[in-house]
Amino acid sequence: MTSRDVFAGLNPEQRRAVETVRGPLCILAGAGSGKTTTITHRIAHQVRSGAFTADSVLAVTFTDKAAGEMRTRLRHLDVENVRARTFHSAALAQLHGLGQQPPGTILPSKAVALRQIANTLPRPYRFRPAGDLANEIEWARNRLISPAQYRARIGEHEPPIPPDLMVRVYERYEKGKRERGLIDFEDVLELAIRLFDTDEDARMRFHARYRTFTVDEYQDVNLLQQTLLERWLGERDDLCVVGDDYQSIYAFTGASPEYLIHMPRRFPRTTIVRLEENYRSTPQILEVANRLAPHLGGAEKTLRTTRADGPAVVFEPCVDGASEAREIVRKIGFLHAEKGVAYEEMAILFRVNFRSEDFEEALSAAAVPYQVRDGAFLGRVAARRILPPLRRRREGDVASRVRTAALREGWLEDVPDGLGEQEVTRQNDLGRLVRLAEEFEGESRTCADFVVDLEARFSGDGDGRGVNLLTLHRAKGLEFEAVFLPRVVEGELPFKRATSGAAVAEERRLLYVGLTRAKEHLIVTWPLDKGKPSRFLGELAVAAVARRVTEDQAETTGPEFAALKSWRLERSKADGVPAYVVFHDATLKEIARRRPVTHADLARVPGVGGTKLERYGDEVLRALSNTG
Repeated sequence: MTSRDVFAGLNPEQRRAVETVRGPLCILAGAGSGKTTTITHRIAHQVRSGAFTADSVLAVTFTDKAAGEMRTRLRHLDVENVRARTFHSAALAQLHGLGQQPPGTILPSKAVALRQIANTLPRPYRFRPAGDLANEIEWARNRLISPAQYRARIGEHEPPIPPDLMVRVYERYEKGKRERGLIDFEDVLELAIRLFDTDEDARMRFHARYRTFTVDEYQDVNLLQQTLLERWLGERDDLCVVGDDYQSIYAFTGASPEYLIHMPRRFPRTTIVRLEENYRSTPQILEVANRLAPHLGGAEKTLRTTRADGPAVVFEPCVDGASEAREIVRKIGFLHAEKGVAYEEMAILFRVNFRSEDFEEALSAAAVPYQVRDGAFLGRVAARRILPPLRRRREGDVASRVRTAALREGWLEDVPDGLGEQEVTRQNDLGRLVRLAEEFEGESRTCADFVVDLEARFSGDGDGRGVNLLTLHRAKGLEFEAVFLPRVVEGELPFKRATSGAAVAEERRLLYVGLTRAKEHLIVTWPLDKGKPSRFLGELAVAAVARRVTEDQAETTGPEFAALKSWRLERSKADGVPAYVVFHDATLKEIARRRPVTHADLARVPGVGGTKLERYGDEVLRALSNTG
């Protein structure tokens, strides 16, 4: 391969970045603009041009997968021996390579230790997921905030439990590590920083070894990582950073886009290159994403597509969550059958984990395969705690037993604001299990039957196959032929915990990430019964925010639905139970839409199990027949 090959296929701005072999260089890379291609070709040119030897280059990114991808691409460019690592693996290699051994075994996860500590908290907080507590400790550590400084420095930040309790958890966690001879990943970075600050010989040997640095996803750097990077550099400025402040969505870990945006302030000689040619999305998708750009602040970027026209972006309100899920599943079926889009090339992206349940059930009912990237409903902590004991029980009274178990696990019937996202998911999962048990309740049905029924209703999670269900955070860095963005309502996007201006700005960037994952098809929906449409829809100039969906409206205003509601009210009074125990509104709407005429037709409606079919089937069909 000749050095000319390094420039093959590059656009002018990519070429400019690759030609700039000496730093400081700041590459502002828009979504889908080929940033990994650009930085790997630049590193290859640095080596092939003789500016640097391969073993003097250190490339840093945030995941092992990204580091591996970088090494693979460099090998394809015939460049070997470049060190491409995560911050943590680079720091650990630094400690070992400079003759230092970390003082302890690295703790692979904080969760086990924090779960034990959480079990000693007062009862209202005892059930908080260890993940929320771990995220909070990492938030503090990544900002160089010690337990002693915690209360004074949290500012407007809201911890997952009251600050006084969080300090106790933080102190006990740190003490427990020391007593057991353990360190965590933040300790690795701090030890590397301390080595530079206390060992001049180690510092000089490192500076002699590594002469130039490349940092990918620089918008995700936190203070702890930035401090280590500054030690690596010393007085030098041979640094290339690449990132997109529009996609900075990890403030909960301490990440800040300010280091990317303000790089020219730290290095006045900085060359700035903007990558704005997008190779991923159609003009229609980019036109929508660019509407949001003026509201994102930071370093202005306007993406330009290299692709041909595609279908218009769909903005669609729905009457309620059930009809939203149903419509998304219908569109998935159409794209697969009529447009040839593979299920694996479609994704439903949502703000919080618990939202997957709605689509798991709807997809299972339609026999559409799916995969849950962030943990399927039955695999998450609430179901794992509640269901195994029920599997062995042959008694009835399912609703009461599930409710009792949920309360024992700390279920709150009215979930307060201010909870961590993992706790919000756990609370919603517990509430969903209680509601499902109430719907399932029947004289001949047992707890074991309930578990079997749930496994049948939420059974689509395969081995990496089918429609992708994942959070917006998890979707960053990925791309799909078709993307569905549901529940774009106030309280969910932006999330209800986002009360400060900075938090709302990050929620807006989350939406931008979601929009720019789509290659060809983008569908944005919101249920009208779940609160106001998101303010972000107004920023996107979505006229459809104000219009109604006539087909779904017919389900709630037509004679079939009215007759079913009237029948349900009478039946619930006769049975002495709440109306939703007979059938939820979503189930009635689906019955009204399908107008079943036989028991077999009715049995195929989601939410109608065998017990309800036996108990209510004749009455439901009779109510429908009376509507003519």
